[in-house]
Amino acid sequence: MKRQSIFFALRNSTFRGMWLASVLSGCCVSAQDTAATWTMHMLGGSTFFISQMATAAALPLFLFTLPAGAFADMIDQKSLLIGTNLWLAASAGMFAVFAFLHWLNPYLILSFIFLFGLGFALSAPVWSAVVPAIVDKEELASAVTLGGLQMNISGIIGPALAGILIPFCGPYWIFVLNGAFFFIVIAAVARWQQPYCRLPLENFFESFAAALRYIRYAPGMQIVLVRNVLFSIFIALIPSLMPVVALRDAHLRSSGLGLLFTSMGVGSVCSAVLLIPHARARFAPNRLTIIANSFLTVVFCMLAFVRRPELLMIVAALAGASWTMVAAEIWIAGQRAMPDWARGRMNAAHIMIAQGALAGGGLIWGTAASAFGTRWTLLSGAVLLLVTLFLAIPFSLDVISDLNLDPAPLIPPWKHASHSPRSGLITLTIDFDIPQEDRDRFLLLMKQLRLAHLRNGAFYWRLDENLSTRNEYRLEMLFGSWSEYVSSLQRMTKDERVIHDTIWSLHAGTQEPRVKRFLSVDREVLNQRLELAPAAK
Repeated sequence: MKRQSIFFALRNSTFRGMWLASVLSGCCVSAQDTAATWTMHMLGGSTFFISQMATAAALPLFLFTLPAGAFADMIDQKSLLIGTNLWLAASAGMFAVFAFLHWLNPYLILSFIFLFGLGFALSAPVWSAVVPAIVDKEELASAVTLGGLQMNISGIIGPALAGILIPFCGPYWIFVLNGAFFFIVIAAVARWQQPYCRLPLENFFESFAAALRYIRYAPGMQIVLVRNVLFSIFIALIPSLMPVVALRDAHLRSSGLGLLFTSMGVGSVCSAVLLIPHARARFAPNRLTIIANSFLTVVFCMLAFVRRPELLMIVAALAGASWTMVAAEIWIAGQRAMPDWARGRMNAAHIMIAQGALAGGGLIWGTAASAFGTRWTLLSGAVLLLVTLFLAIPFSLDVISDLNLDPAPLIPPWKHASHSPRSGLITLTIDFDIPQEDRDRFLLLMKQLRLAHLRNGAFYWRLDENLSTRNEYRLEMLFGSWSEYVSSLQRMTKDERVIHDTIWSLHAGTQEPRVKRFLSVDREVLNQRLELAPAAK
């Protein structure tokens, strides 16, 4: 496997500008997270309240990311990015005002964290869809790693900045700074020249249904989501209980809390820059995630017993390194398992599943720590994570590496259109003549083509065999509209196209397989036409 620098994607000027703006804004976001955690502690928040700050941040990502992903594939992505960053800037401003007036309490802090999570829930799928549209295919792995590196750099600088500023000016100036830096991101997005989309537009419900349909009929995406859930549930131990250990057990001050989060960011950056390129050159993705998760169990055990501040910083760095390695491999596998036409929706599903599991895990571990203590909760998490590693065998990420989801459309759009794109149900029938010796191969390929048709737009699929001749087959599919039918043709990938062309080559007739398209005659439309008929005469 050829080794590639993680900075390879920075040669792309558009990506470079947006990435640098995200780094600056991300530093302020991380500083705000540290300031909010310290404020919660100073207001007397219990172990449960402190542990639920991660849950409050993840919950809106679980609730709203998938609808946001549907919007990401159907409306102007540039405008959506600008709008969500304006929301985040306004939320930071309100947080600063409440902090300045001393109106904050644990419930309001969790509410503001939720509002920020809502803004990120709406913007995350768009960012995920925009990056592959900006960079080349060769730059994608680098861009994904740099996206994680951006968060890690922010995780180093931001908490350290908060630790320095809190004793001098209080947390509310950090909230003000955070709101101001969202306008830098807005300026970077405004310079992006968004490409024109040629596919027919879907409405919200079509887009939302397409996301669920694709997940249902895409085995590769299902593997990614299962692995994502398992990892997110256990990694929730870090953001939920590490602040509790630092503030309640190790009795760190605001500067120490900032340094702890900075140490985790340092570990993440070292992992992204030094470890991941070498590890990817030596190990397949599935084995790499197993190794990193095994090391994560050791981190949980260390966190359960270490209380000396200097050693706690080392544990935090190791946690960041392990977290980044697993998360990066799962995310890249997800990018390889989704086609371009559904990238916004699939990234939304990816984020939603991860954040839902993170929120659920945070609630579970926070409740357990309140009832049984942080030590026993961390040890239990380590044991359970070790047991779940056996699921990496049936749900291997390696099978996704061989997928080729580059677009390979069948025909130009609207070639057969002579009516409204949404004029009614479309029934497609295709008749095949297949020699008896090719029957088994044909049926096996048709099972694979069935999944392709269903995830690309068909909501009904049926294959019948003529009992008289036993070599005639009829395929029947239903689409919700002409627009969905044309979209399904445009969504065909290279892997699916190979299956399609192979099936066509098995046809033994003197002509091409007989394709017929039928438009459902809606009764109401038919009556209107009959009423207009006399006037036409």
